[in-house]
Amino acid sequence: QLLVAYRGLQISHAMASSSLLLVCLAGVVYLAGAAPLVSHGSIDSKCPLMVKVLDAVRGSPATSIVVRVFKKAEDGSWKDFANGKTNEFGEIHELTTDEQFVEGLYKVQFDTSSYWKALGISPFHEFADVVFVANDSGHRHYTIAALLSPFSYSTTAVVSDPKE
Repeated sequence: QLLVAYRGLQISHAMASSSLLLVCLAGVVYLAGAAPLVSHGSIDSKCPLMVKVLDAVRGSPATSIVVRVFKKAEDGSWKDFANGKTNEFGEIHELTTDEQFVEGLYKVQFDTSSYWKALGISPFHEFADVVFVANDSGHRHYTIAALLSPFSYSTTAVVSDPKE
């Protein structure tokens, strides 16, 4: 086991990595929660489903990541619902409309493998999936944030209060 000595303390490599990941995830939660309603010229309140993706290795938005959204059908299969590609801010707005985004089970799939391979890195994961129930207690707006590295990912969601 690799030990790191820091000011007289010995910290295992695994413990240091876990701490770093938690700090990064806390940053994503803070940034997602502190995001203004107007972001990069569009009004997020009009977007019932939005994604934000950050590259933890480079410390920047993850651009050009293909994102697919599926909705679970009554027969148990996943049906295509929406798709897009992250912009220069690592975001996708307007994946769907209020009328289309009804109550149900959804899966947001981030194509992480293609992103890392384009940067010359061989990743562990092919995809990062987030599965969640939407609008089960009234209409809400969802921002799904993902923090990516080649061998791990973390996600969080910012969900609005239900609208009447």
